Amino acid sequence: MKSATNKIDLLNGSLWDRILLYALPLAATGILQQLFNAADIAVVGRFTGSLGPAAMAAVGANSPIIGLIVNVFVGISLGTNVVIAVAVGRNHEETIHQAVHTSILFALIGGTVMMILGELLARQILQSLNVPAEVLPMAVLYLRVYLIGLPVILLYNFEAAVMRGIGDTRTPLLALTASGIINVFLNLFFVIVVKMTVDGVAVATVISNAVSSIALLIYLSRTDSVIRIQLSKLRIDGETFWRIMKIGIPAGLQAAVFAFANIIIQSAINSLGTVIMAASSAAYNIEIFAYDILNSFSQACTTFVGQNRGAGNMKRCRRTLTLCLAEGAVCTALSVCVILLFGRQLLSLFNTSKEVIDAGYMRLIIAFVSYIFTMLYEVMAGYLRGFGISLLPAVLTSIGICGVRIAWIQLIFPTDPAFQTIMMSYPVSLSITALMILTVLLVLRPSVKQERK
Repeated sequence: MKSATNKIDLLNGSLWDRILLYALPLAATGILQQLFNAADIAVVGRFTGSLGPAAMAAVGANSPIIGLIVNVFVGISLGTNVVIAVAVGRNHEETIHQAVHTSILFALIGGTVMMILGELLARQILQSLNVPAEVLPMAVLYLRVYLIGLPVILLYNFEAAVMRGIGDTRTPLLALTASGIINVFLNLFFVIVVKMTVDGVAVATVISNAVSSIALLIYLSRTDSVIRIQLSKLRIDGETFWRIMKIGIPAGLQAAVFAFANIIIQSAINSLGTVIMAASSAAYNIEIFAYDILNSFSQACTTFVGQNRGAGNMKRCRRTLTLCLAEGAVCTALSVCVILLFGRQLLSLFNTSKEVIDAGYMRLIIAFVSYIFTMLYEVMAGYLRGFGISLLPAVLTSIGICGVRIAWIQLIFPTDPAFQTIMMSYPVSLSITALMILTVLLVLRPSVKQERK
């Protein structure tokens, strides 16, 4: 089996350093993706004059909606990741070829369908989230422009999933780094020079995403590795598609439930006014950096376990879980400390209002208290997905996160309608979810059952 230049050998050698080499570029990729949205908010917050807070709120109000759409497909792409990883472990090249071409075509079709539906329903969706009247027109404008780029956004994420499956997280990072630089310059150009507002930063995001996805498509078309794309072979293989969906759909539903819960939270935040909306939006775009770091260890766990399960090395699978939990905890703690140390300065990049900064910093503190639970349940769920167990974590996430947060907003928030009350739903829901996932892991013990077969 030919290998890609940046491929990491996940089946042999020491694990601790290979996990870091795999996870850290993945974390950087997630952070760069989030910087697209953060750059949008920062530019409109600082360079649109009196429209700044409303423009920030407009972009921020779209974060949960965009997160819902994109994260569903990112979750589904985990199916691609696992199918390819297991095939690598078993040295099944034909399965890899089928998974690659099925995934790329699905991304383009899915992105186009979601773009059309989103364009038709954009205003109704935002109205259902209680977006204030003074913010709604700009929020609708931003969403409609952003949705035009959905096909290339989803294409990039499935291309990256293909590469992660063989152990390559560096190439997607390089492509995204280039497009991220383009995004920043285009944001400034459209807003400062052309005098556009939220539509300018949305156009910049679409163009930069197109650059990264096309760059990876060219790379995959020219590589001599097993994941090479041949346009003439782009078709959906039924059996491979089912195997991807068996893992990907529950993972996508898990991501959707998480995003849906955030939409419920965003709706409650919107009811508190423009200042709180702007503060929450700015804080979210900072705290998500730490989340991307811990989530990278979850995805590393999935891929390492998938390949080693395919190769029949259960001891290495268990060792992967232990190391991903330990390394994920250390890296997440370091990122949280840095962000809290410079939190107010970072928030001021989005808006200089003291009210916005104070409310945003309060969100950072409460959110980061929850991250120990987030790290635990994400890595353990990633481990289960590596064994093809995807539905149960999705169901438990629905109960632990979505169910608890909806109940919190419906029952607790009305008794004390404050921003802090909303944010306390995070540690409560995440700790319950982590406990349930841990219980399932201890009961199922998938590596032990695999050894007995």
